[in-house]
Amino acid sequence: MCTTCGCGPDDHQHNHEHGHHHHGHHEADPHHHVTDPAAKKISIETDILAKNNRLAQGNRALFGSKNIFALNLVSSPGSGKTTILERTLKDLGEKFHCAVIEGDQQTDNDAVRIAATGVPVKQVNTGAGCHLDAHMVCHAVDGFDLDNLELLFIENVGNLVCPASFDLGENHKVVVLSVTEGEDKPLKYPQMFHAADVMLLNKTDLLPHLDFDVEKCKEMARRVSPGILIFEVSSKTGAGMSVWYDWLISAMR
Repeated sequence: MCTTCGCGPDDHQHNHEHGHHHHGHHEADPHHHVTDPAAKKISIETDILAKNNRLAQGNRALFGSKNIFALNLVSSPGSGKTTILERTLKDLGEKFHCAVIEGDQQTDNDAVRIAATGVPVKQVNTGAGCHLDAHMVCHAVDGFDLDNLELLFIENVGNLVCPASFDLGENHKVVVLSVTEGEDKPLKYPQMFHAADVMLLNKTDLLPHLDFDVEKCKEMARRVSPGILIFEVSSKTGAGMSVWYDWLISAMR
């Protein structure tokens, strides 16, 4: 099992080498000590992330050479990532050549929704894996016409833990938080919000029906990531989406 995120070894397709041989018979050795589990864990994590980071740099170099702007959309399940993406593609799809990588453990439900916008989409099912990695993204983009692609959206698996550690070669991580989740999510999952450059506070149309303090949520997000940009949006009504688009277009340029 991968000690970084809990994914099974088949999900990452990596080997865990022990660096020693097992013989059929051992004599008792009073001076033999079992390797410290914590040290072993650190070694495995370092190997996994180092390999991923090398592949991510390759992705980043490829995107840069093709002038492709890549965003990694992350959130917990049910925050509204796909709905935000649908609306963004409908509003910007005629201005830019876009493509989407959809990450989910199972089903192609979200990919079907994205395909309905007319934008090329590639589904990646991770099985027991709880995040996308750079290797998956590298293979997923093979199906796109990279010479005619300007904007790549990577919708990660719904999870506020593991995707924070895995660079995919993106320009920015964009974390989506819905007002139905509670103001303290940034403090509960600080690594994700610290890794993100932008936070979309979604489902603001529901605020009249909820006990949610918007300013308190923003303060908590800035406590873990002082420079994070926060846009209040409603993917249902479209409120605030134009400000998100303005940032996206400006960042691309």
